[in-house]
Amino acid sequence: MSLDKETVRKIAYLARIRVPEDALAGLVAELNHIIGWVEQLGEVATEGVEPMASVVEITLPARADEVSDGGIAEQVLKNAPEPVVAPGTDGGYFAVPKVVE
Repeated sequence: MSLDKETVRKIAYLARIRVPEDALAGLVAELNHIIGWVEQLGEVATEGVEPMASVVEITLPARADEVSDGGIAEQVLKNAPEPVVAPGTDGGYFAVPKVVE
């Protein structure tokens, strides 16, 4: 596959990239070179090769999926300029300005 100036101009337009007319020739050469590399990847024999997520065979340790508050609410609220402890609740909250009227 080979790209020409018109195709590169259309790609730039679709990507919303302004490319000066004098830079199109260089961009055509670069994109054709990149497409050549991609075509080379298609020539690699991959029959029988298992897909993998890592080059090292590892199993990540799993933890229990439990909901918690983190147990550090007091430390988090130290960062708040105006922490609020709402009456009748078991914890504090950040006071924020009203954003909806």
